[in-house]
This record gives sequence, C-alpha cells and structure tokens, in this order.
Amino acid sequence: MSLDDKFIPIQTGFSQIIDSFFKTIARLFGYPGNPGMPGSYDFSTEVSARSKFLENLPSHQTFWPPIQRPETWFETIFGPSPKIDAVPRYVYENREEGFYNFFIENYKNIYFLPNWLSEFLQVRLHLCLDLTLLETIREVFFIGLVIYSQIVILRITLSWFISINPYTVPWCYLVAAVDWTEEVLQGLVPSILGINVTGSIFLGILGVLADSLNHLVFTMPFLPSEAEESKVILQQEMKDVLVFHYLPILWYRHPIPNEIREFWYNERPEILDYMQKAYKDLDIQFFPDSVIQELNQQKLKTDLPQIHDSLLATSNYLSHILFTEILANEHLQNFGIHNLDNLNIFQS
Repeated sequence: MSLDDKFIPIQTGFSQIIDSFFKTIARLFGYPGNPGMPGSYDFSTEVSARSKFLENLPSHQTFWPPIQRPETWFETIFGPSPKIDAVPRYVYENREEGFYNFFIENYKNIYFLPNWLSEFLQVRLHLCLDLTLLETIREVFFIGLVIYSQIVILRITLSWFISINPYTVPWCYLVAAVDWTEEVLQGLVPSILGINVTGSIFLGILGVLADSLNHLVFTMPFLPSEAEESKVILQQEMKDVLVFHYLPILWYRHPIPNEIREFWYNERPEILDYMQKAYKDLDIQFFPDSVIQELNQQKLKTDLPQIHDSLLATSNYLSHILFTEILANEHLQNFGIHNLDNLNIFQS
C-alpha cells in the first residue's frame, strides 16, 4: 500500500466533516427547501435573442502600427503616415429604393453621431452628401492624437535619462506640452512601486480615442436611427449589414438643400424625375429655388391681364355704387330742405 492510499481514509473523513458542517449551517437558512439565489436572471426570449445577436457580431479590426504600404520615396524612408481605417460604405441605387442608398457591415464596436448632432450638421451646415469636410476633420484629429501620443512617449523616455535636464531648452517645450496631463491625473492615478504611471494611463486614453475614430460612421444624408438591419452576400459570404435607403427623414421634415436640388435639375434629371414620381403625395419641394421663382414670374405675367380686368371691373362697380349713393344722398337732402321750408310756412 502506497503512502497516498493510507491518507485516503483521512481525506474522506475530513470531507465528510466539512460536508456535515455546511449542511448544518445551511439548515438554519431553510436548506434543502430554500434553493438560494438564482444563478442568472431569466431574460425574456426577445431580449435574450437580441443579446446573443449583438454578442455574435464581428468586431471592426484595426491595426497599429498600420500595415506598411509606402506610396512615395518619403514614406519608403520614414514610413507611411497614420491613416484612418474607416468602416467602408457600399453605395447602390435602383428604381425601387432611390439613388442615395448605402449599407455598412454591422459590427459590435462601431459608433455613430447622435441624432441631434447629425441633424444640426445637415440642416444648419448643409453637410448632406459631400462628406469630404467631415472626413478631413476626423483624419486631422486622428493624426493629431497619434502625433501627440508620440510626444508623450518621448517625454516618458526623456524622464529615464537623469543626465538630461528636461527644464532646459529645447526640452522645456516638450515638458510644457505633456506635464499638464500629470497634474490632472496625479491625484487620480496612484504610483505603482514608486513609479509614476500617469503617462501610461494617458497613452491608453489617447489610444482609445484615436481607435474610436476608426469605428465612427457618418450616415449622411440619413440619421443613424434610420438604419435597418438586414443580410447580404458580401465577398461570397452572408454578412449582417445596416441599410440606409429610401427618402431621408430630414428631407421630409426640412427643405432639401437648394444646391442638391440644383444638382438634380441641371446634371441628374433622372433623380428629379424619380423623386417627383415616388414622393408625389408628400408636400416636398424638389425644384430649385431659381426655377420656382421663374415659374412664379411667368404665372404672374400670365395672370396680370386677368388681374387688371378684374380690378377694372371692380373699380367700375364701386364707382357705380358710389355714384348711386351720392344721388340718393342729394335726393334726401333736397327732400329735407323742402320739408323744412314747409315747416317754416306752417309756423308763420
């Protein structure tokens, strides 16, 4: 018999003692009649299915440092500049859904602008179809975050060289650009083994912000809430997508920007024809303002002779009524004077 076999009775006895001890304690709380706290909350079937659907969605993958694809001699020597790895938009058009439809792959980590901000950009700033300005702002902000993160890394590296005084020129400019973050985070982030980790925490925050810009999707001319979940075969694979199609809701609530209507009228008359036929029951102005003004002027010229004849007839009618009233008033005055004379004679 081995030494392990000799300890088996001891292990069994100890296990039975512990088991009886916990059962004795549990009986004070209603064991075995009380099943205790449930292991998980029972969600409704719809909520559970929705949760599983969102969990099974893929993630939009980005890489840092970016994949090295130099296009110029400068990039070949110094490396390519950081670029946005945005979620692609697949634009399509047909006679059933319209000319401004698009869809994007549905990821679990994509972001959209709030509805109120998207509406403000489209209604007030007229950023509906041409997203060049928004994409440029996003890319500039992304590059700025990346460059600033490199400055933070340089400042952290500089602190390890005790022979360099960081408060002398030119290092003092670097310190002024970065050390304000330590003043903000110093009271929130404790030191670990006497090492200040605020720089690392701030680098993480910058990385999250920069990476979030890769997952930001602009939905103009639609609102983010107009997305419809669907499935399409993309690259020979069935994928979950978000579809934006038909008439944007902002083009119904607010006037369509005049430059878009000018573009339809002058360069894409098929879009104008589709809009007029598909949404003829809606009170929406599809013609540009210049055309509407021209049509109003032509209508005014056409209706002007009729208006003139109507005004002339009305003037003649009023003149006739006024003349008749004047004659009636003169007759009444003469009748009053004659009666006054008779009254004077009677008194005499």
